[in-house]
Amino acid sequence: MSKLRLALLAAMAATTAANASEPIPADAFARIPQIQSVSMSADGKTLVALVEAPNSNHTETALATWNLDNLAAGSVITPSGNRMKFVQAAALKAGRVLVVGQQDWTGQLGGCGEGNVSGATKTVVFKSYMTDASQKEFSEAFADRSRSIGVSDDTRKCLELNSTASMVNSLPLDPDSVVIQRYSASKGQADYFRYNMKTNEAKLLFTDSDKWSPALLNPRNGEVLVRSELEPDGGDFTQSYSILNAKTGQFEAQPALTRKASDRYSFNFAGLDEATGKYYVLTDLFSDLVQARLYDSATKKFDDEPLVAHPQYSIGGLVVGKQQSNFGKILGFVVDGPRPEVEYTDETMAALQAGLKKAFPGQSISISGYNNDLSRILFITESGQHPPAFHLLMDRKNVVDLGNERPWINPVQLGEQRWITYKARDGMEIPAIVDLPAGWKQGDAPVPAVVQPHGGPWARDYTGWDGSGWVPFMTSRGYAVIRPQYRGSEGFGRKLWMAGDAEWGQKMQDDNDDAANWMVKQGIASSGKIAIFGYSYGGFAASAAVVRPGGPFHCAIAGAPVTNLARIGRSWSDNRLQRILQGKTVKGMDPMHNTDKASIPVLLFVGDRDVRTPAFHARDFYEAVKGRVPAKFALIPDQRHQMPWSYKAQMTTLPMIGDFLQKDCGFGG
Repeated sequence: MSKLRLALLAAMAATTAANASEPIPADAFARIPQIQSVSMSADGKTLVALVEAPNSNHTETALATWNLDNLAAGSVITPSGNRMKFVQAAALKAGRVLVVGQQDWTGQLGGCGEGNVSGATKTVVFKSYMTDASQKEFSEAFADRSRSIGVSDDTRKCLELNSTASMVNSLPLDPDSVVIQRYSASKGQADYFRYNMKTNEAKLLFTDSDKWSPALLNPRNGEVLVRSELEPDGGDFTQSYSILNAKTGQFEAQPALTRKASDRYSFNFAGLDEATGKYYVLTDLFSDLVQARLYDSATKKFDDEPLVAHPQYSIGGLVVGKQQSNFGKILGFVVDGPRPEVEYTDETMAALQAGLKKAFPGQSISISGYNNDLSRILFITESGQHPPAFHLLMDRKNVVDLGNERPWINPVQLGEQRWITYKARDGMEIPAIVDLPAGWKQGDAPVPAVVQPHGGPWARDYTGWDGSGWVPFMTSRGYAVIRPQYRGSEGFGRKLWMAGDAEWGQKMQDDNDDAANWMVKQGIASSGKIAIFGYSYGGFAASAAVVRPGGPFHCAIAGAPVTNLARIGRSWSDNRLQRILQGKTVKGMDPMHNTDKASIPVLLFVGDRDVRTPAFHARDFYEAVKGRVPAKFALIPDQRHQMPWSYKAQMTTLPMIGDFLQKDCGFGG
């Protein structure tokens, strides 16, 4: 075992002497993680991460790179700039490093993207930069060298905000090139290029359209193998797929893959079996849950039996080899259960996974990178009590601990995490995650509890560490937290997902109420002390609870809420099809039309740079209910809708949440 790991274990042992009953301070969750966004280049030579910037008092990030041939030499570090803050990094090929920066921006959008049609919008812009391990020079990543002639300043800014470039295929066997996508807001189309990282030369491969987009690229050369096509069909759309016939060079329609878009069947092309010419497709066409199936484009049929299926959970993906030694080989599959778990079918990878699980009992193991001969393997450990930690397995025997996102968190201060299901009032089974206060066991006195519905609502929660910090912040203060995967949640089958259609504030809300009642029946929650706290769609659910008569909640916290269904329309998601389909499902009980029924105290907060759920939702609801119930409203400076949030924003919202639960909800503690 490495000296670094021994030192870490000794520090952890010393930390456990702390009083587990003490709440974890807000600062512990607000701080910039000590290390995050860790990746290793495919050749195993370069390690890249974001780290806490030196002398920043835990408030800023920095880009760090290591030469893995000389790890003892330490890292090269470049702090974020005064305006552009590093939020993501990745080790690429040809010695290149990608880093993404975030910058606050205020200006007139005029309807360009999310934001105000008139007047100024406070928002956030992102830029990607390319450098190498030395970090001596930074240049715009995948830059378009062309210039727009005769374009106004406002239009140019619109293009900058909404025209993005990203890598879409790593071309594993090519030492220098990748496939990138450049989306143009002005054209509403994306150009795809083969991009040479050494020379910065870009060769156009193809351009998509408003009718089709690539569903699968050949990992050998970037050519389109499968196209996804969308055609208007009355008030609906028809979604279909065409597959390249290698002999004729033409794309052939596949009737077996054609469905009404509103049916929302999943067809995810995971790769091509070059030996048989069949395609790996993840689909829920044959089951409520997603299965992995083989599809023959020549016969236009699926195999009779699934390649991989699970009795309880969907298959979340296939693990396909991307090194010279295993290129194209299926190494395993992902079970999309309480948390994504890889089941390796490859004997070598399975043995490595099993060995790592023994070394880190009680934590999940994710192998996130490895080189061709498996002499260097990057993996991540975490659990509900342990923030993510990053490790290198060297020569298959020595573990080097690279660091923990939040080593100052004492796991002893956090309790057990459970995956459960409960029956809703109409009999539907609802999955949920329950996090308990440290030391609480069945038979102990009930504790105050918080029901926390996730955002989306076409999303879901996973077990493991809560990156927002909200769950451990609350459980360390003695609260039990349940996160219901209410109807309308994705990832648990089409039945649960589609049962949420047009049920905002109705049956979806019943599931949250029933989660609270389940906690009481189990002896976990005190029936007189239950709150609901949610963000985004979860904020809608909290607002709905304020005006729903006879609910189990005694107070509500609504972060970045939607409160006016008539004004939300179809204005979320970068995915056009999702906007169209999900927009039709946003129906039900509108909180803004029922404010006269407000009956419990509410705290509403939203960021002033949030263009996804603008501040008028929270502010208008606050103005409507403040005379009827105790109500508070906070506009958080320089906070956007999505994470990551700044140290300042977290140090504003976390204590506010804690104080509201303790004082305004009457939970005490």
